[in-house]
Amino acid sequence: MEGLANLAGLLADRTRAAFCVALLDGRAWTAGELAAHAGVAPSTASEHLGRLVAGGLLVERRQGRHRYVQLADQRVAHLLEDLVAHVEPAEPARTLRSSTASAALARGRTCYDHFAGRLGVAITDAMTANGYLAQTDGFTVTEAGLAWLTGPLAADPTALRTARRPLGRPCLDWTERRTHLAGTAGAHVCAHFQDRGWVRRTGTGRAVRVTPAGAAALRDLLDLDAAGLD
Repeated sequence: MEGLANLAGLLADRTRAAFCVALLDGRAWTAGELAAHAGVAPSTASEHLGRLVAGGLLVERRQGRHRYVQLADQRVAHLLEDLVAHVEPAEPARTLRSSTASAALARGRTCYDHFAGRLGVAITDAMTANGYLAQTDGFTVTEAGLAWLTGPLAADPTALRTARRPLGRPCLDWTERRTHLAGTAGAHVCAHFQDRGWVRRTGTGRAVRVTPAGAAALRDLLDLDAAGLD
C-alpha cells in the first residue's frame, strides 16, 4: 500500500502530472523544454523531474552536456493514458488556441508509441473489419493480421514473436471513450506510418495528421477513408 500511496503522490502535483502527460508523445524532452511547457522555472522543473526519476516513472538520458528524460517504459505510458481516460472530461476550451489544440489531439495523436484519437480508433476498427484483429476477448492479432503486418507493413516476424510485450493490447482512448490498438502491433503500425511520412506531427506535441500519401495508404491497406478523420 505504501508503494501505491507514493505513486499517487508523484502524480498529485500539477507540474509533475503535466510533465508526464507531455512525455506521452514517446519522445525524450530536456528539462528546459518541460519547464517551458508547464510554465515553471528550470530549477522547479529539475526538482520535480528528480522525484519522477527516483519514483520510477521517468528515466534520464544524457547526451553530451544535455540531459533528457522520457517515460520509463510502455507500462508507465499505459498507466498514464488509463488514468487520463478515467478523469472527468475537462472544461470546454476557452480560447481559440486551446480549442484548436484540443481538436488536433482528438483528431489524432501518439499515445507513447501507438496511435490514439479518431485516427487510432479508426485504424483499430478497420483492422477488425478486415479480419486482422479480433476483439471478442481482449485484442488478438489474427493469422491474417500477422500476414498483413509482416507483408505490406514489413514487420520482422521474429521481432513480433519474441517481443516481451503483448502483440495486441486494448488501450482506452480518453477522447473517443473507446479502445484503440496498443502493444507491439500498435507500435509497429505507428512507426511504419511515421517512417514513410504517411502521418506527421503537427507541432512539438503529440498531435499528428494524415498526409495525402497517408490517406492513399489507409485506403489501399485498410479501405479506410481518411476524410472522416478531420
